[in-house]
Amino acid sequence: MNSRRAKIALRLEPARRFGKASAANVAFAASQARKAGEADAMQHQAGHQPAEDQGEAHQPAIAVAGVIVAMALVAIGNGLMFAYIPVSLGAAGYAPTWAGTILTGLSAGGLAGCLLTGSLVRRVGHARAYMVFSALIVLSNATIGAGVLPVLWIASRVLYGFSICGLFIVSQSWLNDAVGNSIRGRVMAIFYVSYVVGLGVGSFLLGLVDLGSAQAPLLGIVFSAISILPVGLTRLRQPPAPQAASVALARAWRISPVGVAGMLAVGGLSMMIAGFAPIHATAIGLSQQQVATLLFAMPLGTLLFQIPFGWISDRTDRRYVLVVASLLVVIAGVAASRFDGSTLALMVCIYIVWSGASESIYSLANAHASDRASKDDLVALSSSMLFAWSLSGFVVPGLGTILTAVHGTHAFMYVAIAIAAAYTVFVLWRLRISRAVPASDAGSFAPMAAQVPPSLEP
Repeated sequence: MNSRRAKIALRLEPARRFGKASAANVAFAASQARKAGEADAMQHQAGHQPAEDQGEAHQPAIAVAGVIVAMALVAIGNGLMFAYIPVSLGAAGYAPTWAGTILTGLSAGGLAGCLLTGSLVRRVGHARAYMVFSALIVLSNATIGAGVLPVLWIASRVLYGFSICGLFIVSQSWLNDAVGNSIRGRVMAIFYVSYVVGLGVGSFLLGLVDLGSAQAPLLGIVFSAISILPVGLTRLRQPPAPQAASVALARAWRISPVGVAGMLAVGGLSMMIAGFAPIHATAIGLSQQQVATLLFAMPLGTLLFQIPFGWISDRTDRRYVLVVASLLVVIAGVAASRFDGSTLALMVCIYIVWSGASESIYSLANAHASDRASKDDLVALSSSMLFAWSLSGFVVPGLGTILTAVHGTHAFMYVAIAIAAAYTVFVLWRLRISRAVPASDAGSFAPMAAQVPPSLEP
């Protein structure tokens, strides 16, 4: 059981990032773990090697790498477009609320993607679903390239949000099925680091493009199109068809209040900090190159903070580390508001801390939830964590956009500070009324990115 728990943190992931629908569409990939377990049992009875070990032995490393490389290429295009849209809107004279509305539309599309991806994969399989989502991202970027048309861009980014969420769910499900336990942690860590690095590279490219032309959307199309090739030519086997699972927020809350609350907090935090940072930077007059530099530096925080936080959390109650990370978000948010518009070097340092601390909440909350989960809880917990993350990632940007219209673009800082402060108080309260998970039952930490949708597989 302990070894099982140790793996959950690797698969309760994301993510840049995002009505009712059938519950069967929400946690589609979680059933793959059950099917894999049934297959293992059948093969064990027949005297065969477990399916998971067979997958590890027979899946070519180059095929697994193909999926990782494909998503890294997608990340480059996504990072570029994420930065390009608010900067180009500002250069064209549009109010920052347009960029906020477009970001909210992206989040709405992401929520729809989390709910509907399962139905598509059941219908056409993983490889074809991946290509469909990639084609829709190409279409979204092509629409952006048609000109600065904010209303059209809202629809375009809704489509993008739907597609990128689907891509993440498909790719994570595929990788989890393809590799064995002995290397799964390393593979998923490489997957997340590659995507974060890709986002930074894409943001850096903003400083090299001409805003007056369609260079940025064309580059986004190019990277998205190239990313299809490794998947289209892959020899990686198709995972089994997903079945249905359900969202049970009340049950997930009973398992891990701190984990579920962490997903509700970090879904909004990620969209506030990563999403509104370029909007605000453009509004206060930073140049195109300065915005690119700021966005390029922010992913560094994800890489710098998570490893030491994870190492400490594996050796103590993770909730103490969550308190530290949340307080850092509050302090960095206050610093961002206090030194807003100061030297670029100081702003870069502040935003690195701000982004890195918020991303760490995501990983730590997932690891804490996995520590408290039993085998029977896995499906409900994973699907509910995804739903909580997606819902927050949609609601909070909408609130941020409204406040931006009333109080200006700096309002996003105070929204992020309030969310982090509230979560800090909640975790401190939980520390007072509940005991820590015994060290013998705790799993191991795995770095994750809050801009990546959590995996639906336990």
